[in-house]
Amino acid sequence: MMENLKIATAQFENRSGDKAYNLSVIKQLAAKAALQGAQVVAFHECSITGYSFARSLNKQQMLDVAEFIPDGPSIIKLTEIAAELNITILAGLFEKDYEDRLYKAYVCVDKNGLVAKYRKLHPFINPHLTPGDRYVIFNIHGWKCSILICYDNNIIENVRAVKLLGADIVFMPHVTMCTPSTRPGAGFVDPGLWDNREADPTTLRQEFDGLKGRSWLMKWLPARAYDNAIYAVFANPIGMDDDQLKNGCSMILDPFGDIIAECRSFDDEIAIATATPDKLTDAGGYRYIKARRPDLYGDIIAQPHQPEQKVVWMDEQE
Repeated sequence: MMENLKIATAQFENRSGDKAYNLSVIKQLAAKAALQGAQVVAFHECSITGYSFARSLNKQQMLDVAEFIPDGPSIIKLTEIAAELNITILAGLFEKDYEDRLYKAYVCVDKNGLVAKYRKLHPFINPHLTPGDRYVIFNIHGWKCSILICYDNNIIENVRAVKLLGADIVFMPHVTMCTPSTRPGAGFVDPGLWDNREADPTTLRQEFDGLKGRSWLMKWLPARAYDNAIYAVFANPIGMDDDQLKNGCSMILDPFGDIIAECRSFDDEIAIATATPDKLTDAGGYRYIKARRPDLYGDIIAQPHQPEQKVVWMDEQE
């Protein structure tokens, strides 16, 4: 029998390439979560290294930023933090292997070291990144968990796949929102509003919560949780990531698709919720998954397809 699990999701303003600083904030927020009884805390995509600055890095510069997993210094430091605080930590960074391949990685560590590692299936921020080629399922205090990074969650088959592999909690680290797309209302948010956030919080909040930000997130994120009867743990940075302003809104959704905790300030902060096993089977998605008819659409979903990935705001900056 699974017991209740207290989960924290975090938001903070990372510094590009400054692992020491970012790890210090991760430690501060993990300590805050632990003091409030959280057993696990999740941080955003590339929370250790920073993210958007990688657009301009050549391969050697990427190799200099990236680390080996699990033997790199950041994983060792995360493990030390997890052991000191007795909390499980999930965080992201750029990874390299011994053949100089580069990946967008996200790890789970506890006091004993690396629990799980996942490589983003659909990376795009730097052309030298290699796509991941597998899903990951792992245990945290008896709960089956998985990880899907940012764009991976927009391909709905990925979320269903990890659910069918047994995941009841899906950690969804992002660096998202506040970027242009073909969707009406999308676009960058003026960094000047961030600089002026104390004097004019209202305008900034309107931008963060409108179609450039949270309103877009609400079009799809609750559906991922609802359709698959999972707890979705969404983590996203707040503030400037390189030259792009991000709106935080880190949140936890339950299997009914309801938001049960959310970061709502402009500060580095955490939000905590308790996952209870009963919701996994009480939620409608549990019944709908059992009612599936793969005999009707299994061959359709599996038919040959050549992947094509386009990111509008990246194309605009080329």
